[in-house]
Amino acid sequence: MIREALEHRVIEAAATDVRLARTEFDGAGKWLTAVGQGPSEPLAAEVWVFDADLARVLLVHHRWRGWVPPGGRVEPGETPREGARRELFEETGVKAELLPEPAVATVRSYGPGWAATLGLSFVAVVDGATPLVAESGQPAAWKSLNEDWASYFPEDASRIRQHARWLREVSGRS
Repeated sequence: MIREALEHRVIEAAATDVRLARTEFDGAGKWLTAVGQGPSEPLAAEVWVFDADLARVLLVHHRWRGWVPPGGRVEPGETPREGARRELFEETGVKAELLPEPAVATVRSYGPGWAATLGLSFVAVVDGATPLVAESGQPAAWKSLNEDWASYFPEDASRIRQHARWLREVSGRS
């Protein structure tokens, strides 16, 4: 009974985040509705961390995915937002408040032959001088939004840049 209540809490939180996401790709909402009939897994969450000028993004170098936003699997009983904050801290040492609305909801496979996963991309804006404490074997670095970086998900760079432009517009920094 407790497991069912936790799964319901996770699915409800994920559904809310999908509805709030600025952009939805790959039929994320429909995918989640179908998965909502069963267990809450798999779910993934990441954080697009921008510096205060919205000119750089914080990325980690995954051993085979290349440069990607900090993130990973949402643990059982954990909401996507909770998982995103935890993963950000584990991979970079950065503690940050996430903006209320996720940037993107998408469905993708995080590895060859892996099951499709709902991924939620949350956003945080932090001081670019915040010290980084990278996870062992996975360096963290600020990347200029004007430069390219190699990633397993090549579409992410343009999605991240587009979101930074939107944030500049709505914050009056354009």
